Order: sequence, then structure tokens, then C-alpha cells
Amino acid sequence: MTINKTALALSVGAALLAGSVQAQENKLYLFNWTEYMDPEIIEAFEEKYDVEVVQNYFNSLPEMFAKLNAGGVSQYDIIVPSNYYVPRLIETGLVQKLDKSKLENLDNVMAQFQDPAYDPGAEYSAPYQWGTTGIVYNTETFPEAPKSWSLLFDPEVNPDHPFALMGDGQVSMGGACAYLGHGYDCTDMNAWKEAARLLIDTKGRDTFSGFTDGTPALQQLARGVTHVGLSYNGDYLFFKDEDPETFETLDFMIPDEGAEMWVDAMLIPSEAPNPDMAHKFIDFILDAEVGAQLSNYNYYASPNAAAEPYLDAVLTEPPVQPSEADMERLRFTPSLEGDALQTFQQLWSEVQSR
Repeated sequence: MTINKTALALSVGAALLAGSVQAQENKLYLFNWTEYMDPEIIEAFEEKYDVEVVQNYFNSLPEMFAKLNAGGVSQYDIIVPSNYYVPRLIETGLVQKLDKSKLENLDNVMAQFQDPAYDPGAEYSAPYQWGTTGIVYNTETFPEAPKSWSLLFDPEVNPDHPFALMGDGQVSMGGACAYLGHGYDCTDMNAWKEAARLLIDTKGRDTFSGFTDGTPALQQLARGVTHVGLSYNGDYLFFKDEDPETFETLDFMIPDEGAEMWVDAMLIPSEAPNPDMAHKFIDFILDAEVGAQLSNYNYYASPNAAAEPYLDAVLTEPPVQPSEADMERLRFTPSLEGDALQTFQQLWSEVQSR
């Protein structure tokens, strides 16, 4: 009996290809912030769609962007960037438009997030969570703390106690801009230069402990390494719930000069291995009860209007739901591109290197 080696090779190749496709169909690769997903939601999704969710994590938006540019665009099915990185991802071709016919729960999204400035018409993104970035401080150290960025930037208000700024350049620059009276969302060149000078001066103070983001900033505050820092409202509330004794003396505030409101959104990379399952995942998160479960786990506000009846009461009041007065002071971090982005990056590099 003779064997047709070409036919055999083709059939083996076809079997291997089929196995590869099957493997892709049975996996979803999620690239998300650390500690930002309820494991029970993942388990429910895996069970519903007979799929394995492989989670990878990033700690900063520049890290996420760099990994996508280094080949991650074909390795992940879902990414969860913040609003001001969305235009950058769209312009660089790293993400694909959503097929809204596959998203039955899209109508659950609150009106304010259905046509966001960072993604007009929500062509590429669906909101995941939203929150604020504010100042966390030790109330024993500062019993009469001003509701102001001066707690970080004015050496007369805080002459002796260690403090940290955020490693996200736009947030720290935004805070400096707000303190100087230019507004948190300033994009004026002269305002940026003035803010950069303030940050360099601030870095030069003996009590400056460094640039620290989110969760590590709260851990430093809890240990007494710093007495003032920047973090996110949901992270603060989560840690306070976990360790109420330590966090009894730590408070969260939104400065009166203005601060950041952010939205984290779900997008599909342009070369995602399993875009169909990615749409199923987005629609699953947009379900009313799942959306509430996510916020109840994360301690962040839900952009899902249908989720409201299922939210824990603590999520409907400050610091998760800011007061009306604070809401008026919150701004999105501006999305930068072209010359403005290049200029900002140069200024921020100078701040870091000085």
C-alpha cells in the first residue's frame, strides 16, 4: 500500500490548524489593571461560554501601550485602558471598532458614557468602571487640612511630613496646573511649563518621597512612610474596608481647585485572536447584575444605569459617588496627540530627570 506523503502532510497540517483555532476559540486573553476583576465573574463567564479566561496585568497605561506596540495587539482579546489613552489607541490602529450588533446590553450604559469625548459615538469602547483621583492624607498629621492641592505643593502648608506624587505624568501635571489656577485639564503650553517648574521645585523638597501610583501609595500611607499621596477613590474605600483600624486616620478628598474623573473602558485590539468571544465578554460585563457585581467587588462607580438597583449602598455616596459640588470640579484628563503629546512628554521627562 503506497502513501501519498503530500496528502498526509496536508491532512496533518489541517488537523494542527484546526487544533490551534479550537484552542483560540476556547480561550479569552484579558489584559487588565491588577486587582480589578471579581474572580467569580470570570468563573461565571467561563462556565457560560465553556471558555478559559487567561488574565494578564499592567500597572500603568504607558506599560500597557508599550506591550501592545511590542506585539500584544495580537496576544490580547480585551484591554482596559483609561479614557485619555483611548484616542491614542484608535489613532495608532491598535484597536478595532466594536460590532454593536453583538452587544445586546449596550443600552444599559448611562447616557453620559454613550457618546464620550474620548470616543465619539462609542465606536471602539464600552465603559467598565469610573472613578476619581484625589488626595489621601493622614488626619492626625493634618487635623485641619485644606481641601486643596496645597497639601502637596505648598511647603508652608506641609513643611515637615513626607509625601508622594503620582507616577502618571498627566495626573501630576494636571494637579500642578489646578493648584496654579489653570484648571486640572489645562493644555496651554505656558501653563504646562509653569506646572513643570512647580513639580521640579516640589521634587527638590527634602520631604518628597517619590512618584507612587494607586495601591502602593495607599500602602505607604498605611505604614506611615508618607502622610499625603494620590490615589483612587475605589482603592481607598477597598483598603479602608479591609483594614478599618489603620485607615481610620486616613481620609480621601477632591481638591477644590479641581481633580481627575476617569473612565476605564473595554476595547478589542486590532489583531485580537478571538474577537467574537471578546464581544461576548463585553456584553457579559454590561449585564445589569454583573455590572453591579463588578462595582460591589471593586468599590468603584458603575457606568451601567441598569446596575443601580443592585449596587451596595456605600457605592451611592462619597467618596465613590462624589458630592454634586465635587462633581462640578472634576474633569477628564485631556487626550494628547501630535505636537502637544510630544511637548508634554518632553516636559515630563525633564521633571523626572531633574
